[in-house]
Amino acid sequence: MGRLPAMLARGALRGTGGRAPVRGFGCSPRSRSAMPSWVIDRYGRNEVLRFTREMAFPAIQFPNEVVVQVHAASLNPIDLSMRSGYGATALNMKRDPLKIKSTETEFPLTLGRDVSGVVMECGLSVSYFKPGDEVWAAIPPWKQGTLSEFVVASANEVSFKPKCLSHTEAASLPYVGLTAWSAINKVGGLNQSNCSGKRVLILGASGGVGTFAVQLVKAWGAHVTAVCSHDASTLMKKLGADDVIDYKSGNLEEQLKTLPLFDFILDNVGGSTEKWALDLLKKWSGATYVTLVTPFLINMDKLGVADGMLQTGATIGSKTVKHLLKGVHYRWAFFMPSGPSLDEIAELVDSGKIQPVIDQVFPFSEVPKAFLKLEEGHARGKTVINVVSKK
Repeated sequence: MGRLPAMLARGALRGTGGRAPVRGFGCSPRSRSAMPSWVIDRYGRNEVLRFTREMAFPAIQFPNEVVVQVHAASLNPIDLSMRSGYGATALNMKRDPLKIKSTETEFPLTLGRDVSGVVMECGLSVSYFKPGDEVWAAIPPWKQGTLSEFVVASANEVSFKPKCLSHTEAASLPYVGLTAWSAINKVGGLNQSNCSGKRVLILGASGGVGTFAVQLVKAWGAHVTAVCSHDASTLMKKLGADDVIDYKSGNLEEQLKTLPLFDFILDNVGGSTEKWALDLLKKWSGATYVTLVTPFLINMDKLGVADGMLQTGATIGSKTVKHLLKGVHYRWAFFMPSGPSLDEIAELVDSGKIQPVIDQVFPFSEVPKAFLKLEEGHARGKTVINVVSKK
C-alpha cells in the first residue's frame, strides 16, 4: 500500500464534522468497566504513584481510534517530569482547550508513553488495523498513558510492530525513536538519500534517544561521533559510532575542537553545551544544530500560556537569527506522534539496522521501582515494563 493510501486508510477523520457516538468495549462476554492501572492523583515524587484496579476502562470516542491491550510499556524522562507536574499548563490546555471541564481534570492521570500490544477494537473509520493486530505506538503526553491494561490511541499514532521484536523489545523504541526522528529528519532535514558521508555529532549518546539516533544516522551512512561516559563506549561502538568521546576524561569542548567540523549536531544534554557546540559546525554549508532541551513547557508553566508562548517565540527567534548570521542553523525539536514515521522505523528494525537497547525490565507490579531506577540516571538504554506477565 502506498504512503498516501496507507495514511488515509489509517482512519484519519475527513469531514466527519464531530464526534462519533461513544462506543463501549467488550473484550469478554461480560463487558468491562474498569481495569488495572498505575495512576497519580497529584503531582510529586514517587510516593504519588498509586495502583488501582478501578481505572475507568477506555472507550472509543472518535471513529479513528483504536483500543490496544498493553503487553509492554516503557519509561522515559518525560514520565519523571510529568509525575512532578512539568508541562501541566500546556498539557491541560491541550486536554481541554475550551475549558469545558472543571479544574484538575487530568487526575487520576496514567503516565507512560510507549506501548507494544494487540488491537482489541477499532473505531468505525479505521480500516488499516483490525482486532488481533500486533502494534506499537507512542501516545502523546496530553492523553492517558500506557501504564495500564488498555489504552486508546488514534490510528494515526499506531503502527504494526516490527516482526522481529518481542513486545518487551518493541516497547523500548517508539517514544525515543519518534523524538530522534523528529530532530534528525523532520527538523534537521537528514534522510537516507542525503546523509551519507556527513559528519554527525550526538551529545548525550547513551540514553534512549541517543542510542536510537546513533543507529539511525549510521544506517543512513553518516560518520558518527558519540559523546558519553567511558562505561558506555563499548555500547556506542557496538551501535556503530565511529568516534566515541568520554566527556569525563577532560574538557569536552577542547576534545571536540581537535576533530574535523560537523555537518549536524543533535544535543540531548542542553545547558552549557549550547554556548560552544555551534562553533563545531561547518560554517555556510547548511550545517545544523538541533537541541531537544527547550524552555517551551517550562515557560508556559511559569508565565502562563500567552506570556509563555510569547517568551518562547522571542527566544527561538533571536537564537535562530543570531546563529544564522554566523553561517549555521539553530533549531528546536520535540517528540511528534506519528504512525507513518513508526512504519519507516519498523522497516529499519526488521532489516537489522536498528536494535532496541534495554537497560532493565520490570514486572507491572514494580512500576514504582522502575521509576526509581530511571530517576538514578546514567541508564544505558530503556527501562521497560512487562504489563502482561510472562508465562
